[in-house]
Amino acid sequence: MTRFTKLSSTIAAICLSASTVHADNWTQYRGPAGDGISKETVGAVDWSSGAKILWKGPTPLGFSSFVIADGRAVTVIAENKKEICVALDAKSGKELWRTPMGSTQYDGGGGDSGAEGNRGGDGPRSTPSIDGDRVYVYDAHLVLYCLDAQKGKVLWSHNIMADFEGRNIKWSNATSPVIEGDLVIVAGGGAGKSLLAFDKTKGNLVWQSGDEKLTHATPVAATIHGKRQILFLMQSGLIGVDAPTGKEIWRAKFPFSTSTAASPVVSGNFVFCSAGYGVGASLFEIDADGNANEIWFQANELMNHWSTPVIHDGHLYGIFEFKKYGKAPLQCVELKTGEIKWAERGFGPGNCILVGDRLMVLSDAGEVAIVQATPDAYRELARTKAVEGKCWSTPAFANGQLYVRSTKEAACIDVGN
Repeated sequence: MTRFTKLSSTIAAICLSASTVHADNWTQYRGPAGDGISKETVGAVDWSSGAKILWKGPTPLGFSSFVIADGRAVTVIAENKKEICVALDAKSGKELWRTPMGSTQYDGGGGDSGAEGNRGGDGPRSTPSIDGDRVYVYDAHLVLYCLDAQKGKVLWSHNIMADFEGRNIKWSNATSPVIEGDLVIVAGGGAGKSLLAFDKTKGNLVWQSGDEKLTHATPVAATIHGKRQILFLMQSGLIGVDAPTGKEIWRAKFPFSTSTAASPVVSGNFVFCSAGYGVGASLFEIDADGNANEIWFQANELMNHWSTPVIHDGHLYGIFEFKKYGKAPLQCVELKTGEIKWAERGFGPGNCILVGDRLMVLSDAGEVAIVQATPDAYRELARTKAVEGKCWSTPAFANGQLYVRSTKEAACIDVGN
C-alpha cells in the first residue's frame, strides 16, 4: 500500500467514522413530521461481523410500528384476543406497562394462510403517537385512546363508531392518530363528521367535517403555500383541510380499489399518492388558489401497497409493486416525471425511512439494509438479519438507534460504534 493510499484510507475512516449526530425523538407514525425522515445523520456502518443489536423482545402479532420518546418505545401488539398498547424501555427493551384495548376480531386479514410469503399472522395495524406525557392510540375498531405515558392509564377515549356514526373499512382501521399543535386528528366518522379533531389534553371535540369513507392511509400534516393543512387520502381521493378548523381547502380525484394504505408524500406544493389493487400513482401540484393540478398519473404502475416512500433531493425512495412478497423492489423515482432511476429487487412490501442521506430499509422478511439515497445507482452500505417473522411495519429511528419489529419480535440496533 502506498503512502497516498494509506493517507486516503485514514482520511476516509475519519470522515466516515460511524457516528450519529443531532439526536431526535420519533414521536408519530413515520417520524415527528410524518414524512419518514429523521434529522439525525449516520456515518459508515460496518456490519460485516453482524450488527450491534442492543436488545430483542417479543412483539406478538401486528404491523404497528414503534414510536420513541423520553426513553420509551411504544407499539401495539395482540395477546389473548386483545390489542394491547405496550411501552418498553428504549435502552433495554424491558416492558414498562401495557394497556389492553379492543378485540382482535378483524374484518378479514392475513391470518396464517394465503399466498406464499403472506403467511405469519394478523394483528394491529395502527401506530401510536407520543406527545409530552400522553400516548395516543387509534385501534382497529375506531376507538381513540389517550393514555398516560408514565403508567399507561386511560385518561380519555372516544368510540368513533358509537359516538360519531363511524364507518370502518374491510380489514379494519390501520390509520394512526396525527398530532398537530393542540389537536389529535383522525378519520373514520360518518356523514358531516368523517374528519375529526380533538383537544389533545382534554379530549373534547374541536372540529368535525366531511362526508368521506375511510382508507388505510394515515393522514399527513404539511404546510402548503404557507397554510398548515391536514392531507387525507380517502376513498373519494386526496383532500386538504385547514388544520385549525377542518375546512376543506382543495381536493383531487384519485381512484380507490379495495384498499389505499400508503400515506400522501408532500414536497413543497407537490403531493404524491399511490395505491395498489390496479390503481397506480399520481403527482399533483397544489396552486395558491386551492386547485390540485395533476402533473402525471401512471395506471397500475409505481404502486405502493402500504410502503409509503420518502423524498430526498427531488426523488422518491421506497418499496414499489403490489403483492410481491419477498420480491418487491426498492426503487428511486424522479418525483417530477415518475421516471424510475433504479430498482433493486428482493425486499418485499416492507418499509423504509431516511436518516440524513441514508435509507434504512426493512424487508418483509426482517432484513435491514442501509442504502445511500442517491439517484445514480443502488448503493448498499450494510445489511443484517434483524428479526424473525413478518415485517409490514415501518422502522423508527431515535438517538442513533434503529427500532424494528415483526409479528414475532422486536430489535433495537445501534448504528454507531
